[in-house]
Amino acid sequence: MSLLAALKQRNALRTLDHALALSLRRLRPDTPDAVLAAAALASLAVSQGHAGLDPCQPQRLVEGDADWPAPADWLAQLRASPWVDVPDSRTAPAADAPLVLENGLLYLRRYREYERRLAEGLQRIASQPLPAADPDALAALFAQLFPQAREGIDHQARAAAVALRHPLVLVTGGPGTGKTTTIARLLVLLAAQAAQADTPLPRVALAAPTGRAAERMAESLRLAVQRLRLLGIAPALCDAMPTTGTTLHRLLGVIPDAPRFRHHGDNPLPFEVVVVDEASMIDLPLMTKLVEAIASGTRLVLLGDPDQLPSVEAGDVLSAVLRASGDGLRTRADDAQALRTLLAPASLQPVAAATRFDGRRVQLQRGYRQTDALDLAPLAHAVRHGDADTALALLRGGTLAGVHFHEDQSDPLQQHRAPLLAHWRGLGEAADPGQALANAGRIRLLTAVREGPQGARGLNARIEALLAGVPRPGMAPGYFHGRLLLVTENSYRHRLFNGDIGICLADRHGAVTAWFPGDTPDQPRGFHPGALPAHESAFAMTVHKAQGSEFDTVWLQLPRRDNRVLSRELVYTGMTRARQSLHVLGSAEVIGAALKRHASRLSGLAARLGEDTGVAGEAAPDAAPAAPTPTPAQGQLF
Repeated sequence: MSLLAALKQRNALRTLDHALALSLRRLRPDTPDAVLAAAALASLAVSQGHAGLDPCQPQRLVEGDADWPAPADWLAQLRASPWVDVPDSRTAPAADAPLVLENGLLYLRRYREYERRLAEGLQRIASQPLPAADPDALAALFAQLFPQAREGIDHQARAAAVALRHPLVLVTGGPGTGKTTTIARLLVLLAAQAAQADTPLPRVALAAPTGRAAERMAESLRLAVQRLRLLGIAPALCDAMPTTGTTLHRLLGVIPDAPRFRHHGDNPLPFEVVVVDEASMIDLPLMTKLVEAIASGTRLVLLGDPDQLPSVEAGDVLSAVLRASGDGLRTRADDAQALRTLLAPASLQPVAAATRFDGRRVQLQRGYRQTDALDLAPLAHAVRHGDADTALALLRGGTLAGVHFHEDQSDPLQQHRAPLLAHWRGLGEAADPGQALANAGRIRLLTAVREGPQGARGLNARIEALLAGVPRPGMAPGYFHGRLLLVTENSYRHRLFNGDIGICLADRHGAVTAWFPGDTPDQPRGFHPGALPAHESAFAMTVHKAQGSEFDTVWLQLPRRDNRVLSRELVYTGMTRARQSLHVLGSAEVIGAALKRHASRLSGLAARLGEDTGVAGEAAPDAAPAAPTPTPAQGQLF
């Protein structure tokens, strides 16, 4: 049996993957089976979040044994195939072929081009010179904004200093490390710099992959600006701060029923500063389109947590850019000098155009979100480092405020049904839709998987049955008062996007309206349920879908048995969605297995940005000694 037929027989391929291979065979019947199978697997790789297929390790995509071709023979057949282009350089556009073999990866042509264009765009942004700042004018304000910087290296102060000198900066850190606070102070410095130079204040865009993440960033920025006013920062500078955020789709300008955006290289975004939160969630195609829409001379600041799950769609852009940007914990001499310059004025020169990728990263380390209600930092640290023994000891010890471990429990609707149902039933009692939407974010069930009795879909079906009751006259079937909805596809016409959460509310006549957040929290938007794009219930969500959101109380349910989707990134991301209380349900065996596994993506982006380590290679856990530099065939776990 051929490899393609064997993969199809065991249901390892999607219908789309198999159809691609069949199309190639129909057009050229002499196409070798190994090439057809590789084409199908390259398509499958994208669906699993990889940029392409590594023929040296196809088992990354397909579980179980298979009669895989010898890697050298497989690569030779691919190079010889007319369906496969082998570019002469990483910067050259691919030829008109459906597949591209480069740097040990077999790409669908579109995704190779996304990688190439993204690398080109990031290098363009990072190489743009910026005007010189006047250190004498900024030093006093800098010291007022960062008073602790005089006592030693303040990473928030360093991030602001670096962003004043570099057009492409990545500010990374876990929840509560002060990323938004840092950005607020950076924007004050940029406004002051413009005022001193008698130039217009910089136009600033705040964006995130999801509407909830964008609003959360804007809310955090508004609070940060309030604190700056209390510090005595000039009101004119505080008034110049942006007060609203937007999704990346809305920022770029959606065109209904078209894959293109209104803003692109020939019509760039009209901003001098673009700040993007939750960068780990941004997939390869969307990041490419964002970067291409950034005008020359515009600062791009990416905020994110590198320990969170990568994007649901193809690519792990944040990790690749971080690798190419260097170690965020190592102070570069020029950045340290910039910080000293701002505190003790001296000559501060603009950055010359770079001859290689010159993006900069600053890792924020101190946690600011710790409260008496939730002491999550020790547990998050253990999970991040894959230390299952410490994580289990902390969970079992009961010493962490707000953290509850329900060991060997796998169904919150059995032992904890009453308080959960009381919360959901209370959503419909809110005074108005805006309040109902706010209340909806207080509790959320998070799961690792989507299907099955422990998956989000199975839990939602059971919760619906418990809550729906007897439908009121005139009520649309399936839509009951208080039902939470999760949009699962983008609808540019309705300005509703994948991940948006709404709530169904019935009026006194039984007519149901689905309410979703509007441009401001007090202006929700109502839709007839029949007009909505694809959606499902949102009482329970997968951890992937919950990225970019926070909830007062999180119930994180892990599966009964180990699953390949489990990883330390998934557990960490689920846990850190909690603001006040965290409940973890699962067994020690499953938690231990999850913390041994990294979420992994195959990509060539870091290599394109200047590294010579080939495709993403195997990275050791943070707590372990550094692993040897891998060969291009090994792949990297982030």
